Amino acid sequence: MKLRRDPFQAIADPTRRAILLLLAAQTMTAGSIAENFEAARPTISKHLQVLQECELIDSNQKGREVFYEIKVDKMKEIDQWLEQFRKIWECRFGQLDNLIAKLNHKKP
Repeated sequence: MKLRRDPFQAIADPTRRAILLLLAAQTMTAGSIAENFEAARPTISKHLQVLQECELIDSNQKGREVFYEIKVDKMKEIDQWLEQFRKIWECRFGQLDNLIAKLNHKKP
């Protein structure tokens, strides 16, 4: 049975977020990903495993190399979930802007 994790568990870690940013730009091998971090390669491999279990990345073997790529559809799901919070905060900031404008107009 394949272990499934919550994608938010994956993006909670700054190293995994950085890996996702790297993979958003291009497909990469584990070795080329690891070169961007001071962590040991097995640590990066563990991060890649978590990202795969969360279905945020995919791996494809080409010859002796395994290439990792971001799964855009899964990232879109996260973005759609976050959108509801963006709307709430935009509304709140708009209300704050209106309050500040009113207070500034009341000053002599």
